[in-house]
Amino acid sequence: MPPRPDRQAAPGKATGKNTGRGVSAATATAIVVADMVGVGVFTSLGFQVADIPSAFSILLLWLVGGFVALCGVFCYSELAAMFPRSSGEYNYLRRAFHPALGFLAGWLSATVGFAAPVALAAIAFGEYAQAVAPGAVPPLVLGLGLTWIVSLIALTGLRNSSLFQSAGTILKVALIVAFIVAGLAFGTPQNISFAPSMADLSHVTGAPFAIGLVFVMYAYSGWNAATYIVGEMDDPQRSVPRSLLTGTLIVIALYVALNALFLYTTPIAAMAGQLDVAAVAGTHIFGEAGGRVVGALICIGLVSSVSAMMWIGPRVAMVMGEDLPALRFFSRTSAGGVPVAAILFQLAMSNLMLLTQSFEAVLDFIQFSLIACSFIAVVGVIKLRITRPDLPRPYRAWGFPVTPIVFLAVTGFMMYHLVTSRPTQALIGILFMASGLLLYALSRTRAPVPATSN
Repeated sequence: MPPRPDRQAAPGKATGKNTGRGVSAATATAIVVADMVGVGVFTSLGFQVADIPSAFSILLLWLVGGFVALCGVFCYSELAAMFPRSSGEYNYLRRAFHPALGFLAGWLSATVGFAAPVALAAIAFGEYAQAVAPGAVPPLVLGLGLTWIVSLIALTGLRNSSLFQSAGTILKVALIVAFIVAGLAFGTPQNISFAPSMADLSHVTGAPFAIGLVFVMYAYSGWNAATYIVGEMDDPQRSVPRSLLTGTLIVIALYVALNALFLYTTPIAAMAGQLDVAAVAGTHIFGEAGGRVVGALICIGLVSSVSAMMWIGPRVAMVMGEDLPALRFFSRTSAGGVPVAAILFQLAMSNLMLLTQSFEAVLDFIQFSLIACSFIAVVGVIKLRITRPDLPRPYRAWGFPVTPIVFLAVTGFMMYHLVTSRPTQALIGILFMASGLLLYALSRTRAPVPATSN
């Protein structure tokens, strides 16, 4: 059923439903890659090799993480093709289960789910920029400046956002590839083997491998980025699965190649326990200037990451505004189809976290809830196959039911790990998401849930 006439956007403006705004599959792929590739891949290896001193096992860890991300891609692609509307989990949970559950996911994403990662990436940008070119500008100011610049670009319209995002992501990938090629050409090979051995059996079946997979999955987070802008894409039933799959495969290749390079060129003893393992590897490859080379690479990459999150995050608030009268101001768009109020709200939230230095604490609190939303969304794929087999499915999850079960098993273990290792943070995250129930009761829409046959 179409939305009520008083809830439709003006002609030519973007809505949560597909309007053919012209965001291509290539641009959506760039968003996926940009959102996934942050600082995680440049910092994780030092902690992995401390407990898993095997090159084969480490690369297998990143390949397994990539496969789990692909399992999520297959499941979300089915949901996106069935329900081609922006906002990701907000849309999927309300359609598969109940609008209240969708609101919980939307409340989380629209308030801190994107703002906290934006703030973290922005401050990381400032710190790496300071390391590359020490000066009088504090990291906080550089981080704030980055959020404002990418927000202003987003406010100018979808065309400029698409060009900026695509160019930034292409540059990021090109520089990473160049770094890998140069590292292989100029680095000193270490006495290390990538071939499997009997010792690897104990490595891949041990607790350190399972715990390492949890942090590898954090590095792969963002594989679902294109589902937040479905309403701005042409032919979403085909473009969304294609962009999610292509973007994730690109990132898997980059992650495996980068970690292979670090292991090939840098002694494991030098990396073990180090947070900034990429800088350690860069120094071994290029000498004293290597750290700055890596810092510059990460800085450039973080620009596209912040840009992607400042684009897709506000679309959650926009779609919630289309459904909920109390939030309708978030659904208002400019003549170019840009949700101005939603973008400014996310900018304000991320800047508040930057100024109060609260983003790390917020991320600790919401990790469990963010993973839970993805978990429930994939449960929804299975549920709908059973309860609504009649729904049109332009795309069907590859490998069903194995792929959703694999994804649920790994994300379920991640939630268990968070509850056991950080019970207080997990509880606060659950309470924060549950607080959305009260807001849902206060701002509940009078309109019916959009039709499932979009």
